[in-house]
Amino acid sequence: MDLVSQTKCFGGSIEVYSHASIACQSPMKFSIYLPPQAKARSLPVLYFLSGLTCTEENFMAKAGAQQFAAKYGLILVAPDTSPRNTGIAGEDEDWDFGTGAGFYVDATAAPWSQHYRMYSYIVDELPELIGENFPVLRDRQSITGHSMGGHGALICALRNPDRYRSVSAFAPICAPIQCQWGQKAFSNYLGANQNDWRSYDASELVRVGQFPGSILIDQGSEDKFLANQLLPTVFQQACADVGQSLNLRIQPGYDHSYYFIASFIEDHIRFHAEML
Repeated sequence: MDLVSQTKCFGGSIEVYSHASIACQSPMKFSIYLPPQAKARSLPVLYFLSGLTCTEENFMAKAGAQQFAAKYGLILVAPDTSPRNTGIAGEDEDWDFGTGAGFYVDATAAPWSQHYRMYSYIVDELPELIGENFPVLRDRQSITGHSMGGHGALICALRNPDRYRSVSAFAPICAPIQCQWGQKAFSNYLGANQNDWRSYDASELVRVGQFPGSILIDQGSEDKFLANQLLPTVFQQACADVGQSLNLRIQPGYDHSYYFIASFIEDHIRFHAEML
């Protein structure tokens, strides 16, 4: 694990690291915010999964989360959104597939299956790496994310309710099987059999196993992707059908940007801090 950069922030430190990933068979980067409390004791950790085209940098630079992580005593971890420079033909051709668009699945279709294994990276490899190298309480971790990363947070928590104390999302892709972004990614990463897609769709997963705590979702009413790509009401109906506790907040006038995330990030960090 190599240190790429280190910057002081709100009494703590934002650090970026590169390492050789076993799951992705390629170099991967992540950023971590260590609040000042981490100098004296181990702390809970909150993972943030970013959206399409993002890197490990976007959340730390734009969300304004560090001041609240320092206030509530949480470590923040933001990984990159895909492997990069793997040599797979076409991985850099589209903004919504390939580089920057790993969709937090373990690809099973060639040629993507060799490197695009972001689900295993997020759920297994990265927490192990963080636990070995930083002062985190391994049994006290939660997960959140934005857009594609909100989808990732939901599926990771629903598939692993024993690993995460809480889950939230900003404008998540709630039913990828039913939207163009998800269909494009799943057909290429997972193959043509749509039954294989269900294990990475939150609206399908919640019907077969619920998360023990309430799920928090914030969604802007003026988000241009709301009606065609994000589909939060599909997830809301699925949760209602099975009795999953969900707090879906439609925020009037907000869009899909980091201005929206910054407006409600303290709510989410407080929500996770109470569970952690």
